[in-house]
Amino acid sequence: MKYNILCESLDALLQTQPAEISVLSNTSAFIFENIENLNWAGFYLFDGKKLILGPFQGKVACSSIELGKGVCGEAAIKRETLVIDDVLSHANHIACDSHSRSEVVVPIIVNDKLYGVLDVDSPVFNRFDQDLVEFFESLVDILVKSIDK
Repeated sequence: MKYNILCESLDALLQTQPAEISVLSNTSAFIFENIENLNWAGFYLFDGKKLILGPFQGKVACSSIELGKGVCGEAAIKRETLVIDDVLSHANHIACDSHSRSEVVVPIIVNDKLYGVLDVDSPVFNRFDQDLVEFFESLVDILVKSIDK
């Protein structure tokens, strides 16, 4: 994977974080700073009923998302990564930012329980190729290790 060095860098960064909120905040900033053509990168955290907005980089976002609603809610229910190449043609997309054109959502599972999702949006159609999706999935794996200490 061409993003190995970024995974190693994030892993080292997260080893120094004092709390979960720091881990999530710095992970969203890390993604936003290192990956081009994004307009949003962040987290929605599961409160036991719905997804609640967590740390992010980008424009103002939806503050809560019901399970099954939008790409985030779909990925949370299915517990699988969803890649949407054209959000304008995805019937279940929630348009928090009218400039978004593609989206990837990776569920975060800690100890077999839904913790939340990593949500990344781009103003470019078809932005998320397989290498980039695998990178985000690897970041979530690193993140889970940091959260599950």
